[in-house]
Amino acid sequence: MSRGRSSIMSYQLKEQIAQELGFAGTLHKEGFGGVSSRDCGNMVKMAIELAERNLPGNNNMT
Repeated sequence: MSRGRSSIMSYQLKEQIAQELGFAGTLHKEGFGGVSSRDCGNMVKMAIELAERNLPGNNNMT
């Protein structure tokens, strides 16, 4: 269902994070409607961590 707004994260990035967190199968079968709130929250947390690591001037390469 489209809500008329664009996503900040690409679908490819969402799939990559879902794969890393272990719920990509659910995402592919049921879409985000089948993904738990906890998993979506963990996805957002990981996306924020990735973004912070890639900020200009951030020399932390962990």
